[in-house]
Order: sequence, then C-alpha cells, then structure tokens
Amino acid sequence: MYTEQNLVRVAKRENNSKRNYLVVNRLQGKHIPVRPAEALAMFCALADTVRGAYEGEKLLVIGFAETATAIGAAVAAELGVDYMQTTRETLSGVEYLYFSEEHSHATEQKLVRDDIDIAAGSIDRILFVEDEVTTGKTILNSIAVLKKQYSDNIKFSVASVLNGMDRAALDTFKDSGIELFWLVKTDHAAYARTAKAYRGDGTYIVCKNSRAPEDVSLCGIEHIKTDGHMNARRLVSSAAYQQYCAELCGSIAAQADIRFAHRVLVLGTEEYMYPALLAASRLEAQGKDVWFHATTRSPIAVSTEPDYPLHARYELSSLYDSGRTTYIYDLQKYDTVVIMTDAEGDLTAGVDALARALRLCGNERILLVGNRR
Repeated sequence: MYTEQNLVRVAKRENNSKRNYLVVNRLQGKHIPVRPAEALAMFCALADTVRGAYEGEKLLVIGFAETATAIGAAVAAELGVDYMQTTRETLSGVEYLYFSEEHSHATEQKLVRDDIDIAAGSIDRILFVEDEVTTGKTILNSIAVLKKQYSDNIKFSVASVLNGMDRAALDTFKDSGIELFWLVKTDHAAYARTAKAYRGDGTYIVCKNSRAPEDVSLCGIEHIKTDGHMNARRLVSSAAYQQYCAELCGSIAAQADIRFAHRVLVLGTEEYMYPALLAASRLEAQGKDVWFHATTRSPIAVSTEPDYPLHARYELSSLYDSGRTTYIYDLQKYDTVVIMTDAEGDLTAGVDALARALRLCGNERILLVGNRR
C-alpha cells in the first residue's frame, strides 16, 4: 500500500522563486538511492491503475524528462504499447514541438515532432506519465500544442505516481475530458512551510572544474563500450526497448567480471534512467545488494536534520554538456559502481567530475557503460 507518509519527503529547492519545495519520492530512483525491485514494483502498480481502462484503443505513452523517463518506460512496457519521452537535450536532424514545464529550473521541454507526425495518424490516445502532477499546467500546455498540430480525434489521459492537484485543477481536467490516474493523492498545503524550516546546512562538495588530488585519481575506470543506443527520445516499441536493455546487461556481463561484487550501485545519467534501472534489476536478481539512482539537473538544498531526505550534494559537470551543472546526492561506498549513459562525444569533464565524487566516498572500482571516444 503506497501512501503519502511512506513515499513523500519534502526538500528545499535552491534559488527557485516559483516554488520553494521539491517533492522527493523515496522509491522513484532519482534523487534517493533505491532498490531496483522496489522502484519497478511501484511503476508496475501505477500501470495497474490504467490497465484495462482503454481496451481496443491504441495508446502512446509519453514520459516526462527528466524524472519520469523510467516511470514512463516501465508503464509502457507493462501495457505493451509504444513509448517516447520528452527531452531537454538536442538531437540532430529533427524538428520539435516545444512547451514549458512549470516550477522547473530547466523549463524547456520538447517532443520530437517527426515521430509524433508518424504516430498521430494511428493512435487513439496519448497517456502522459509523470512522477508528480501538482497544477497540471505542463500537461495542459503540451496538450494544447498537440491539439493545435493534430486531429482532435486523439484523446488524452494522465497517470502519475503522486497527484497534488487542488479541486479547481481537478475540475479543469474533468471538464476537458482528460482522465487522471494516480497511486497517491498528496496535500501540498504544508509543504512550503516545511521546506522553509529546514536549515540547508548539509554537505556541499564541488567536484567539477577542479584538479583531483592524488587519492582520487581517475586512473582505472573500466570502459564497457556499446554499439549504439536505442534512444527513447524517439518513438520506440516498448518490447524492443526492453530487448535493448537486456542486450546492455549482456554487454556488461561479457566485458566486466562483477561476480564477486556484492554491494553494487548502478547510476543513470539525467534522462537516461530506464536502461540503468533494468540493468540494476538484473544484478539484483542474482542476489546482489544493488542500489539505483541517477544524476539530475535539480539543485536541491541538503540538510543535516534526520528527517530531511538529502544530506550530501556533489556538484558535477554534465556528461551531455560540460558547461551544464548537474548533481548527485547521498553517495555511499560500494564494491562496484556501474555508470550507464547515452551521452556521446567527449565525456571527459562529466566522467571526471562524477568519478571524483564517487572516489571521495571510497569507491575504487568504477565501470562506465556507453559509447566512448
């Protein structure tokens, strides 16, 4: 049974005048390390809220970047339908549909228009998947853009792990014929006050743009090269996407001996979460003590209070853009750390910063899975 009390932790946003708090879901696998089976069980439970609701309709699931990319992919896989995600990255040779995300530090959300053009003629309904819906404005923005471009015959629904919408917002969706599904209903009334009370006096460590001392040298990272990526920023079959993830697991097993590693961390990077989560799940099924989470663009304050969700923050350079700052929270020591990324090109600055953060926590064996020049 999922409840607000056992899922939700309130954190303090840093330098965000739109909303001073962030809702952190302890089982989502983004900011807080989670056991893979627990994350996937929650995502499956969300899929169950929708399962059977649209028999006879052809669905397209769209997951929102960056925090709901794994949730969306998992829901699409459970329902056996096609999937794509929004993105804040830039892909070459495509056109986009743009819309804005409410409350976010990085507000530009976009969908690959080329693929929506293809899908629009054959789908009956788009199911948006989110980790949390508060006002619903982001989704309404995206629906307005899609309705402007495509036939009114396409219907829309929303599934989210958490729903914090007030009565007025719920009525807006009902009046628009947009059905809502969720696992847990949340009440945001006290969240701003709760966030304001936290001291924000946790540990802040800058790991980018600085020379690593000798004891955290980058020598020894093991590279597991892949032959390419199935990019869920483009329209994919959920079955094919799962098969791709399984092949990635095979590449890891073939190129790195982790038989004797018991405690393992699998790290995704920003929007690239689902393949890393499935790899972590495969390792967990072997009886290992496996944890999963991911780097993020979100700058969240950390604090020393025991009830606060995040206590240490590592500031990194993004693997996707060395000029972008990203973060990882509450790292610990593991026998082996597996970094999984779909970033391409020169990853030096991003990998250096992330490896530095990991080594500061005592992690000696680090594997990097992905394309590498």
